Amino acid sequence: MFEVYIHVPFCLRRCGYCDFNTYTATDLGAGASRGNYANMVIREMKLTKQWQLDHGIAEPPVSTVFFGGGTPTILAARDLVAMLDAVRKIWSIAPDAEITTEANPDTVNEYYINELAAGGFTRVSFGMQSAVPHVLKTLDRTHTPANVAAGVNAANKAGLRSSVDLIYGAPGESLDDWRTSVTTAIDLGVNHISAYALTVEPTTKMGRQIAAGTLPKPNDDDEAAKYEIADDLFAAAGLEWYEVSNWARPGYESQHNLGYWRNVDWAGLGPGAHSHYNAVTEADHPQSASLTAPAGGGCPADAGLGVVSVSHGLRSWDIAHPRLWGTAINENRVPWADSETITPEENLEELIMLGLRLHEGLDLDRINRAINDAGMSSTPQTLRTVSVDQLAPMISEGLITVSDNHRVVPTRRGRLLNDAVIEQFFDFVGV
Repeated sequence: MFEVYIHVPFCLRRCGYCDFNTYTATDLGAGASRGNYANMVIREMKLTKQWQLDHGIAEPPVSTVFFGGGTPTILAARDLVAMLDAVRKIWSIAPDAEITTEANPDTVNEYYINELAAGGFTRVSFGMQSAVPHVLKTLDRTHTPANVAAGVNAANKAGLRSSVDLIYGAPGESLDDWRTSVTTAIDLGVNHISAYALTVEPTTKMGRQIAAGTLPKPNDDDEAAKYEIADDLFAAAGLEWYEVSNWARPGYESQHNLGYWRNVDWAGLGPGAHSHYNAVTEADHPQSASLTAPAGGGCPADAGLGVVSVSHGLRSWDIAHPRLWGTAINENRVPWADSETITPEENLEELIMLGLRLHEGLDLDRINRAINDAGMSSTPQTLRTVSVDQLAPMISEGLITVSDNHRVVPTRRGRLLNDAVIEQFFDFVGV
């Protein structure tokens, strides 16, 4: 599978809890402005495609496209459609592809959503966050619950799938407030809901307010209680968890996000976006096999690194500041800030971390193959494996279950203690 993620770094205002790579200015220099942004991303697509060709990376038609941010819908709908059309022209798009944009409810209306639908979008993810006015105010969100409902209704009329995102654990949010938000989201009739615990970063406005004592710090027990409330109410409404923070009716899971968790290939476009390739080029001579960007950021589109080696992966990330990102594109360079090879051991760690977040579970047989691919056997003649018997303590603690086909699935307790489950599994594997 091959996915495309397009980051739009513009916002009307910066929310107090947000530490994403976003900006409120309309023009950030070097062509990175709201009005010209689609043109810049399309130029990056072409540079990225050329890089793939130069390095022997042949991807299948794009299975999902996801516009995130920031606020993608701060741009004109025609700009989002133009970028989608460029993906179709440069890579081609599978007939049943999922095409999603995130949307701030303040920035869309029926006409906007109709234009997206006509342009090939299939799905809209609305940033609802809460249905309670005082919680929205704490989060610095300007929309109203009525705006969310209007957006969902417009998407339904246009034949688009809808999802809503919720955040729990905001300072001052009671359990009843959270129940109100969850039931309001369910009553919208959407088939997909994400619910994320608030993460407070010290450099954000909210982080500074909490440090100064003007807002209370989120409480782990409170967030755990809210997770259980959400899980119960979603399940009662027919929404099944398929990832720790995501619930959907069967068949309505976010295919794009599942791709991330299944560790597929994706190209990330836009300032700060990350890319991931499972099979990357490796130099014929290791001493010349630098996969990092040259000084100043950005990789020449024709930088050759040799032959394809499926035993290595690549992770790269775009230059974060839009002006420097735009400068690299203007100089005909893939605008990477840097990149790194993914070693077999790092790949093993990622497979464990991602698999233990999913309802479909962690494939134990695949993990055992990855252990030995990473060269972690005690001797060349002995295959090291993790057995079901070794996992018995985690099973008895109610953290995981193991299916007959050797898939390790976190229980609800295991989801609440996901970091601890991952650490225990790392111990078994020896990473």
